Amino acid sequence: MSKQGRQVLVTGGAGFVGSHLADGLLRAGHRVRVLDELTPQVHPGGHRPAYLSTDVELIVGDVRDPNILREALRGVDVIYHFAATVGVGQSMYEIARYMSVNTQGTAELLQAILDSQISLSKLIVASSMSIYGEGRYQCSQCARQATPPVRPVAQLRAAQWDLACNFCQGRLVPTPTGEEKPSEINSMYALSKRDQEELCMIYGRTYGLPVTALRFFNIYGTRQALSNPYTGVAAIFAARLINGQAPLVFEDGEQMRDFVSVHDVVRANLLAMESRASDGQVINIGCGRPITIRQVAQLLGDALGSEIAPVITGKYRAGDIRHCYADISCAQMLMGYEPEVTHEQGFAELAEWLREQEAEDKAETMLQQLTTYGLTA
Repeated sequence: MSKQGRQVLVTGGAGFVGSHLADGLLRAGHRVRVLDELTPQVHPGGHRPAYLSTDVELIVGDVRDPNILREALRGVDVIYHFAATVGVGQSMYEIARYMSVNTQGTAELLQAILDSQISLSKLIVASSMSIYGEGRYQCSQCARQATPPVRPVAQLRAAQWDLACNFCQGRLVPTPTGEEKPSEINSMYALSKRDQEELCMIYGRTYGLPVTALRFFNIYGTRQALSNPYTGVAAIFAARLINGQAPLVFEDGEQMRDFVSVHDVVRANLLAMESRASDGQVINIGCGRPITIRQVAQLLGDALGSEIAPVITGKYRAGDIRHCYADISCAQMLMGYEPEVTHEQGFAELAEWLREQEAEDKAETMLQQLTTYGLTA
């Protein structure tokens, strides 16, 4: 099989990241088939999104449906498994749906691959930084390395946001988080993403299928579902700003994350498909440069020309982590991955797209739902 002209299946490919990947695959000369349920939370009305290329073959259906999977797998050489219900907060009160779509959906896909006896050259599964829980740290006083557990609710209620060293009680300072860091599962979403990753890796080892799991950090860019309050903090902030409302920032806004442009994520996925060194590997995909949540809100506001300042709420969400950003040295070494889009460039592009969008601001609805279940205060 030549590197060009492969038949590629992208599950969940009508969404934000999947549709950008489909464009990248088409540009590289591949044929693209997408399996997507077109769930109303992401696709209001359940219609094919206008941004999805007309060159993409779309199969509308549930990844848990064996009959749909048989149709989707026909003649496929490479699979990108992106189908998943996303959102940490929502996963804590829609437990059955998250575990069914993400965990059982992956099991159904693997069963269908096995039963169909198709000859795949690669399976790439979208994993998540959420499985790490807290990132890696170093004590500012005694210099010990630390991988602390998630902060207890009592600490959050006391607005004690930062983490302390177990040995000397010095303040823990975040350092890059590598793939070797043990998982610290603190949400149903994180559990389901680890399930997806491990199911695919076990299948690959058992049946000799090259599998790569890409642990994505916070992806942002055009085509995010702005009316979905669980789509990601950048889109949530953006929806607030274009509706003339201030972004609502949890805690003190100084929590650090790794925001990576969807364009860099697409490049990483294309590299993973061609890289034999990535077979059987779990690999971080981020920008490798931390940014605070407060800075994200400020950058978006500046890019939109808005003078609305973010509101630092001092509220918390149960299970939220303090800091986590990616060590991307493995992606650099194994795949030659290098992030190219700066935060300034990426948020400027996002803002330009946002000016043409309409979005229903559902941030308050999200807060009400989380409050109802005792998940925020």
